Amino acid sequence: MRISDYTILFFVAIFMVSCGPSDEDKARQKMQQAQSLLQKNDTTAALRHLDSIPQLYPKAAYAVNAAKNLRTEVQFDLLHRKEAQLDSLNVNIEELEKPFQKEKTEFDRYTQYIHKRQNFERAWDRSYIKVHLDERGEIYLSSNYHGENWLNHTALRVYDQGDDAKTEEIPIGTVDNHRSDFMEAKWEKVTYRNGKDNGVMEFIANNIDRRLKAVFLGDEYYYIILESYDKQAVKDALELSKALKQRNQLEAEIAVLQRQLNVN
Repeated sequence: MRISDYTILFFVAIFMVSCGPSDEDKARQKMQQAQSLLQKNDTTAALRHLDSIPQLYPKAAYAVNAAKNLRTEVQFDLLHRKEAQLDSLNVNIEELEKPFQKEKTEFDRYTQYIHKRQNFERAWDRSYIKVHLDERGEIYLSSNYHGENWLNHTALRVYDQGDDAKTEEIPIGTVDNHRSDFMEAKWEKVTYRNGKDNGVMEFIANNIDRRLKAVFLGDEYYYIILESYDKQAVKDALELSKALKQRNQLEAEIAVLQRQLNVN
């Protein structure tokens, strides 16, 4: 009797396994999960579920084909939405570009955006801060001193009524700390690239209506009151920088989708 009991249990187990969910059933559940995620606008997670179906259940031919078709449909929808976003963004960028002149010299790898209020004619003989922006959306700040004596300045602090922001120090002798002179005039230009402005640009843009002052920090200190058009130039450049970076990201995402869908 004991042997018979084991035999019965063995065949019951085989029967239960054979009657379990098929690969098609399991794949169908994955499809339902993907569709549920799409309804929640979680496209990335939905695509992961769809991609997993042929890997987990390669013999579920019907579900694999359905997953492939749904993935293509989702990608086309995503492509059209991103193209619409890009069209809208380009309209916005055209508006944001209006205060700027575009320039690309033989020394420039990328097109530069020069704010019309900070061109050479308006700036060569004064001490001021300047914002630099290129077509990639890369942005940085420089402090530009003009006077009769060397400051040997290495940093900049912008402040008003107890609030301030200060750049990192750029040592003399490095490529981003430049100086020149002509007869009695001295020029110093310190450039704060790769985030070394340390939040100074954002501070200026967020306080454009305040009477901001700046001090050039070196062997001697030199104080200026920021001109309204210099503050506006920083604000305009930051807004355009963010839009340009967003456009570059969208264009890259669209190109990936087009390759995946084999469309131009």
